[in-house]
Amino acid sequence: QVQLVESGGGLVQAGGSLRLSCAASGNTFTLNPIGWYRQAPGKQREFVAQITSAGGTNYADFVKGRFTVSRDNTKKTVWLQMNSLKPEDTGVYYCVEWGSIVTWGQGTQVTVSS
Repeated sequence: QVQLVESGGGLVQAGGSLRLSCAASGNTFTLNPIGWYRQAPGKQREFVAQITSAGGTNYADFVKGRFTVSRDNTKKTVWLQMNSLKPEDTGVYYCVEWGSIVTWGQGTQVTVSS
């Protein structure tokens, strides 16, 4: 069974940076796309970024040029480097693995102050 554990969230000022990490257990990490969703207070969860097992990436328009997703299959870890953060980036960030079932982490809080 896959488990995903996020870390790296916190409080940062607008314009700052954070790097989120997601550590995976299980044997499917190297096979599946991994990525990130986020949920702001009072809003629906939304897609942020995804990286395939081969390293192909896909981003939501609102993070293009600011966020970078990467992975290391040997470490079973995926990262989300977030630069030029804005207050509207505030929310809980969830790691997601798209396998035969979709697996979610517990989330990590990111708060960007203005």
